[in-house]
Amino acid sequence: MSKTLATKGPVSERMGSIRRVLWIVLFLNLGVAAAKYFYGVASGSASMQADGIHSVFDSAGNVVGLVGIALAARPADEGHPYGHAKFETYASLVIGVLLLLAAFEVGSSAVGKLASGVYTAEVTPVSFVVMAGTLAVNLGVTTYERRCAKRLKSEVLGADANHTLSDALVSIGVIIGLVAVALGFPMADPVMALVVTVAILATAYDVFKHALATLSDRARIPEEDVRAAAVAVPGVRDAHRIRTRGTEGEVYADLHVLVDPSMTVGEAHALADEVEDAVRARFPNVADTLVHIEPDDGHTE
Repeated sequence: MSKTLATKGPVSERMGSIRRVLWIVLFLNLGVAAAKYFYGVASGSASMQADGIHSVFDSAGNVVGLVGIALAARPADEGHPYGHAKFETYASLVIGVLLLLAAFEVGSSAVGKLASGVYTAEVTPVSFVVMAGTLAVNLGVTTYERRCAKRLKSEVLGADANHTLSDALVSIGVIIGLVAVALGFPMADPVMALVVTVAILATAYDVFKHALATLSDRARIPEEDVRAAAVAVPGVRDAHRIRTRGTEGEVYADLHVLVDPSMTVGEAHALADEVEDAVRARFPNVADTLVHIEPDDGHTE
């Protein structure tokens, strides 16, 4: 006995909302990347160029997210009876790989400058204007995307929000490096680029950790919370063997409920429907609930 969300409705609306957020963030990231990278090239700042490259990978991550959401939004079919929601998780993994590539690009450039001893950064008031402006945009994007990720329970938006937050932290590091260069410490520019590299690697780790939680079928809802929803239904004496898995936005649950042994098949079926509705009412991100009816005759495992 199970109840599944229709393809059209909450699921499709959620995917559409995620898609809109990704488009908005994509255009903002492209603007930020262009401002930082091209002024970094013009001023010879390695850390500003590194920060610009990081923002480019933010944009690439948005594109990956859009592709992943397009695939995840497809309805269940014969080959994928549980739907395609995990494509959103796969998109998060690709974003993690892009972060690793960005870390390599930024780190190798910084090491090259430190090894050669050639420091070319020129600091002007415009440098600080560019970095402060792009930092404000990044912080705004991060706040907006993180709120949407929590509301929509989206792994892609969560990964991308962390990515953008790391970009903001990197920008703060770049500003510190530019101040040091202006005070007569030119080596600070590539050193801060290395700090950028560490920040990107830390972000990549966080993205992989969340994606692997889904792919390893980690429990998504505490067992006691699901049990509380089930036993609140009149006629349910207890519930056990409770399991949940899936993405944060599309959870699959199954549980066994104990009922009066004298209950008819029709009554048991109706009760199972009530349990499914109760679980869905308490946890709107549950896409499918499978309820197994057991007689409460003292012979349960």
